Formats: sequence, C-alpha cells, structure tokens
Amino acid sequence: MNRGRTTLPTLVLLAAAMLWAGCSRIEEVLESIQPDLTPHESYSEALRQAGLSESAMAVAWAESARTALETAVVVETPYLEAGYFAAERPEAVAYRVSLKRGQALFVSVEVESGQPAQVFLDLFRTIPADDDDPVEYRRLTGAESEASRFEFEPSRDGEYVIRLQPELLRSIRFEITIRRAASLAFPVHDHDSGAIRSGFGAARDAGRRSHHGVDIFAPRGTPVLAVSDGEVARVRTGGLGGRYIWVRDAKRGLSLYYAHLDRQLVRTGQRVRPGDTLGLVGNTGNARTTPPHLHFGVYRRGEGPIDPYDFIHQLPQDPPGLDVAAGVLGEWFRTARDGTLRSSHTARAAERAALPRHTMLRIAAGAGRWYRVQLPDGMTGFVIGNLVEAAEEAVGEASVAAGQRLLEAPASTALAEDNLGVDETLPVLGRFAQYLYVRRAGGPTSWLEAGSGVAQPR
Repeated sequence: MNRGRTTLPTLVLLAAAMLWAGCSRIEEVLESIQPDLTPHESYSEALRQAGLSESAMAVAWAESARTALETAVVVETPYLEAGYFAAERPEAVAYRVSLKRGQALFVSVEVESGQPAQVFLDLFRTIPADDDDPVEYRRLTGAESEASRFEFEPSRDGEYVIRLQPELLRSIRFEITIRRAASLAFPVHDHDSGAIRSGFGAARDAGRRSHHGVDIFAPRGTPVLAVSDGEVARVRTGGLGGRYIWVRDAKRGLSLYYAHLDRQLVRTGQRVRPGDTLGLVGNTGNARTTPPHLHFGVYRRGEGPIDPYDFIHQLPQDPPGLDVAAGVLGEWFRTARDGTLRSSHTARAAERAALPRHTMLRIAAGAGRWYRVQLPDGMTGFVIGNLVEAAEEAVGEASVAAGQRLLEAPASTALAEDNLGVDETLPVLGRFAQYLYVRRAGGPTSWLEAGSGVAQPR
C-alpha cells in the first residue's frame, strides 16, 4: 500500500527535536501546574513554561485544537469510532452531538500506543453567534488527568462538541465511544416509553389546564419504581393525584411525582435507589374513570413542571460494530467511483462535497461501515466504506516536461519537493481538483499541477 507522505518543513523538524529534548522538562512543569486548570490547559501551560509554546509543532498543536471545534463532524449516537493520530502531524478531532435536557452523555476512549501517551478529552457547549460575533465554545467538563472517560447531563437542549487530542509526538490508535441515555430509570416495571399514552402539555379540563407529566399505562398492581437515588419527601392521599408520592432527587435538584397509585409501599424520609419499588399502578384520584396508569411528573424549584419524556425515554446503547482494518488508518486511499463526502455517518446526512472518481483522501477513522476522511485541502467528512480503494495501481499516465515542479501538497502555495530534470512519463495514482497524485521513480509520491507542461493522464 502506498502511504501518503507528509513532508514537514525544516522548522517543524527542528521544533520536533526541541520538543523531544524538552519532554522531561514538560513532565517537571506538569507536576507543579495549578490544579484548577484542565489537563489540556495544564499541558499548554507546561509547553509555555518549558519555552516550547512558540515552536512550530506546538503552534500547530494549539491551532488544531481550535479548528477542531469549528470543523466538528456530526455523529449520531450510539457511536463507536476507531481512529489514528500520527506523531508527525499535530491533530485534534471533534464530534458534534445534539443533547436534550433530561439525557445523559457518556464518552469513553481506549488508547493503544507504543509508549505512554496522554490524550485530552473535553466537552464544549456551542454558544450561538450574534451578528458580529463568532460562535463561542464554552468548556463544560472532560476527563480528568490519567482518565479516559466522562459523563454529563445538560441543563438545556443544545449542540455540544466533544474534542479529542493527544499530546505532541505520540502516535496512537484509539477507539472512542459516545452514547446518550435517559438520565433517569423508567418508573414502571417491565415497560418503556411505548407505554406513554398522554404527553406533557396535553389539554385537560376542556383546555382550562395542561398536563404536567406523562401517563404510563400498565396493568393494575404493576410495580412503580424509583428512577434515581433520592429521599421520599411525601406520601399522601387526596386531590387529583389520589394516592401519590413525592421523591426528592437532590443530585439533580428535582422533585419527582408519582400519582394515581393503587398502593404506596414507602414512608416519608426513606432513602431509595433506582429500581426500588415505591408503590403499585392504579387509577386513584381523578383517574378513576380511566384505565390504570402512573402519572409521572418532574419538577424543579423556581421553574415548575418539566417535560419528563427525555428523562425516561430509553435510547439504543449498542453502536454498530467496527468494519475497519487497523492498517488503513492514516493511509491515503482514492475513490473507486464517483461519490459524496457527507457531514455524518448516514446516507441521509448533508452532502459536503462531490467526489469524482479517483479523488485522493486520507482515512482518519472508521465507524461501522463508514470512514471518516480528510481531503487534501483539509475538509473532513464521511464516506461509505465501499467507495474507497487502495491507491496502489496506476489509473493512468501523465507526460511531464522537464522543469515541472513536484509539490508536497495539491496547492499553488505548496513547497516544491523537486523539479524534473528531463521529460518523464509518470504513473498517476489519483487526483484532487486540478492536481495529479503521481509516483516518481524509486517509489516516492508527489503532486503535479495539470496544465502547462503536464499532459492529462491517459
């Protein structure tokens, strides 16, 4: 397989040498960093105190951390991705997920490296931009030092970005798993959200009031369960709720309301855990003319009732299995036919770019049947796995005149690696825009601008 080569400028090579020499100094500085900094911030500060923050590699590392947030790929959960970071290429990757209030986010990373390597895992909330201001990314949480996982429950609906970045000069393979789940357990034994027949906000009493919870229908006597750790705040009978129970969830600042019970099986002040039986489904109170069901409500002080649905709606937890060979990660491939670069790992995702046949792309990661790829101009997205093929066999030949520049990248500003001394015919392995990806004598690869001095491949 022909590996796409990243030719580093001399300054970057010198910076790498400086960083290798300064590794012990960075470790010393990290031990003295103030604890209120995040692991990512601590590492940046260690680079600064070690006198390395202005090196080309460190500047590229910091810039990749910023740009990853702006170019985050959209993923649908549950999501499992296997990826690769190359030591010679400072990179970060970010994933954008939509979260609703009441859901919980779980993120974990497994890392394989030839030497000890630290990875930084952070979560940001996107702050919508004003007319004159760019989008802001506010860090909320992340993995602690030496940890590789975190969980988070949002206080509002929104777009959130997960960023993953390794320390400098470490080649690592990784697997990242991203899941969303209901933050609370389901309150009726052996049932799920399919049993909800009346939702939050539905009209009641000919529109004079609205429904402040969800109704979960189940046979009379079905156990009603605690949905979280909490303390029974009240066990009463009377009014609209008939036999009802209030449980206080202090961790989340919520009051949980269970109504229309046939029986109550706990007492005020009792501590409960998820799955403990609180009572039995019935139709007491104003539900006496309806089939047995549990009215379940979620309240927050100062706010009142909150739609419980996303707090208890159970989501899929098993991501599609990986269908990617570790050996392809970090390698350059090409499209075997005309295709599409998409914003996410589904066929219905938005189209980011058309990919003509033989377009070169680097496989950064795999997720299910999809590859997350990067085009030579830096654009990222997803392609279906069967779209790509190895860029080994030539797809044509290009006649190149003497003096033509051989470039390290497909851009007019790219550094010239060499100039051809004589007319040559070079095998073409792929293309990008008006540039051809060619193999030179002896095996190295370079880019050529098609046009003057270069005949289009046959």
